[in-house]
Amino acid sequence: MKSHDMDLTGHLSELRTRLIIIMAAFVCLFILAFLYVEEIYAWLVRDLQVKLAVLGPSDILWVYFMLAGIIAVAGVIPIAAHQIWCFVKPALKTEERKLTLAYIPALFLLFIAGLSFGYFVIFPIVFKFLLSLSDEMMTTFFTTEKYFTFLLHMTLPFGFLFELPVVIMFLTSLGILNPYRLQHLRKYAYFALVVTSVVITPPDFLSDILVIIPLLLLYEISVLLSRTVYRKKQKHRNGPFASDA
Repeated sequence: MKSHDMDLTGHLSELRTRLIIIMAAFVCLFILAFLYVEEIYAWLVRDLQVKLAVLGPSDILWVYFMLAGIIAVAGVIPIAAHQIWCFVKPALKTEERKLTLAYIPALFLLFIAGLSFGYFVIFPIVFKFLLSLSDEMMTTFFTTEKYFTFLLHMTLPFGFLFELPVVIMFLTSLGILNPYRLQHLRKYAYFALVVTSVVITPPDFLSDILVIIPLLLLYEISVLLSRTVYRKKQKHRNGPFASDA
C-alpha cells in the first residue's frame, strides 16, 4: 500500500513538473509575442480596406493579449506534446516511444496548416460573402474587437481540428483506438463534428457548410491513417504472415 502511494505521489509530482514547464514556456512565448504585436497586427490587416476602430482603451489591450496568446499557443504545442510524451514514456515500449515521438512535429505543422486553411481559405470567403449582403443598404463599420473575434472563430478551431488525424494515429498506435471502432462510431462522430462546426462558426448557412465539409474529410482521412497504423502494428506483432483483417 505504501509502495502504491509512493508511486502515485511520484507520478503526481512528475505531472506537476511537466505542467510547470509547459506553463513557463507559454509565458515566455506570450511575452515574446507581446513585444511584436504591432508587426503581427499590421500584417493581419494589410489587405483590409477600412481602418478598424476601438470603443475604449480596454479594446486595445484585448487585441494585444489575443494576438500574443494565439502565437504563444501555437509555439507551446510541440513543447506540451514533448512533455506529455516524457510523462508517458516509461509506460511505452521502445518501438512505441520512437513512433509516438515522431508525432510531435506533426502536431505543430498541422496546427499551423489548420490556421492557414482558416485564414487564407475560409475566412476570406465568409467575410466577403457577409459584406456582400450589406451591399449599399448600410455603412460597414468594424471595431477591432469584433473583427478579430470573427477572425479568431474562423481560424483557431481549424488549428486544433486539423490535429485530429495525428491524435487518432497516436491513439491507434497505443491500442486505444482502431479503424473498425472508428467506422462503427462514424455516425456519432459526424453528428459531433456538425454540432462543433455550428457552434464555432458565425450564424449563417454558408459558414457552416464551409466548415462541416473539411471536418468530415478530416475524419475520413483519420480513419484511413488509423487503418494504416493498425495494419502495420498487426504485421509487426504477428510477423510477415499476418493477415490484413
